[in-house]
Amino acid sequence: MRMPVSVLAILLTVLTAVPRVHAQASHTATQSAIDSALDQHVSSVAADREDVLRVLEHPAVKDVASRAGIDLRRATSAVETAGAQQLSTMATQAHQVEQALAGGQSKVVISTTVIIIALLVLILIIVAVD
Repeated sequence: MRMPVSVLAILLTVLTAVPRVHAQASHTATQSAIDSALDQHVSSVAADREDVLRVLEHPAVKDVASRAGIDLRRATSAVETAGAQQLSTMATQAHQVEQALAGGQSKVVISTTVIIIALLVLILIIVAVD
């Protein structure tokens, strides 16, 4: 009687362990997949940073910032040190500014000015919080 119980206990132990081992093996990623995901993330963050910095260099943005009394050097340094999530938010607003200024508009309308000020204030708030 002891032998069948022992065999049954070993069999049940093996059967319960096999799905766990299989589940662990099926969720692993290759090193190349991890490297690719990291490269893509870094590229995305760098692109967002470049977009925001490009908008901060626009003459209309510089003009609005000087009239509002906002130091663009501080805003630029904040962009250079911002994290991925913060940069994503800033880049979204930077794209709105670029769209508003697209086509070589020489006259900045009120809505564009508001968008620019909102971007600059967002950058300064992020600096103040950090």
